[in-house]
Amino acid sequence: MKTIDELIAEGVTGKRVFVRADLNVPLSGTTITDDGRIRAVQPTVEKLVAAGARVVVASHLGRPKGAPDPAFSLAPAAARLGELIGADVAFATDTVGEFARATVAGLGDGQVAVLENLRFNPGETSKDDAERGAFADRLAELADLYVGDGFGAVHRKHASVFDLPARLPHAAGDLIATEVGVLKKLTENVERPYAVVLGGSKVSDKLGVIDHLLERADRILIGGGMAYTFLKAQGHEVGSSLLQEDQIPAVLEYLKRAEDKGVEFVLPVDVVVSETFPDLKAKAPTEHRTVPADAMPAGFIGLDNGPETNKLYASKLADAATVFWNGPMGVFEHPDYAEGTRAVAQALVDSSGFSVVGGGDSAAAVRTLGFDENAFGHISTGGGASLEYLEGKTLPGLAALED
Repeated sequence: MKTIDELIAEGVTGKRVFVRADLNVPLSGTTITDDGRIRAVQPTVEKLVAAGARVVVASHLGRPKGAPDPAFSLAPAAARLGELIGADVAFATDTVGEFARATVAGLGDGQVAVLENLRFNPGETSKDDAERGAFADRLAELADLYVGDGFGAVHRKHASVFDLPARLPHAAGDLIATEVGVLKKLTENVERPYAVVLGGSKVSDKLGVIDHLLERADRILIGGGMAYTFLKAQGHEVGSSLLQEDQIPAVLEYLKRAEDKGVEFVLPVDVVVSETFPDLKAKAPTEHRTVPADAMPAGFIGLDNGPETNKLYASKLADAATVFWNGPMGVFEHPDYAEGTRAVAQALVDSSGFSVVGGGDSAAAVRTLGFDENAFGHISTGGGASLEYLEGKTLPGLAALED
């Protein structure tokens, strides 16, 4: 995989460099609520600007279903990128149309433009190779070189991620190089004890990574909504909590495999419950209580790990040499149900081991709860991509960057 430094050494001054970034940031209206992904690609953009390239940044945002939708415009992300690099960033109001062509043609050396949301064109995500390839051909007309730096999208076989690199000389940006280097630390010659913390809502989202990590991890700690399927599999009442009953057979198999292999599987011992799901906008105080995980009252919803579970998980992470964490422990967006997630984050901060926060909601939680990002070994920009890498899958966007 060629690096961006190697590409720059070959000469990029005056050349149009297409940077496939991941600017898929959360928005409240037109306000960016977490700019972590924009800041993650900033070094690559600045490096190309300093080398005199004409930088064309492209990304998706949300799921706009192949047609323009103002709610998913990248205009706010383009403006924020300009603030971060301290320079004007041109914005094209389409992807490959007249505005994109004119905007790119108007760039001078060391200037930057952002194209409108790639998913406004159905060719970006099409499962038809010809349709996807046709869109990639039109994107290729806008550039001389390609830099892949949207790690959060490398598990997608999309035109700008998979097909476009085949049409242009290409290299990996600094973000992708960093992400791959970190993930190798989680899969090759891992320092032990190796602890994995998995949360989030659905067991089904994590089946593949659990299966793979049962061969590699020393401890697997389960929290979030997915924990209730595990508790139900053990025969416990889970009230109205999130439950995937169809996954219980798989969960029982994993628990048995963990026991056979000597992998410690850690589940909540107490949980915070309420009769209703909280209003995440109002964030008003709610009626809730803590109960043993094996004695949840019927009709109540489990919304967070309890204090004894928080202590238990902290103790299981204290001596870990390597920790991978993906998925919050509860409904961290509401202050009444954020303590489980906060406790895991604090345990990683307190640990002397190498800690990786695996993107998605976990990364958002770290920032929302006010933790210093530099206190963690690495905060990934790609939750799904990280999980698929750890499952041992071939990621199309990484394969496309290999020569």
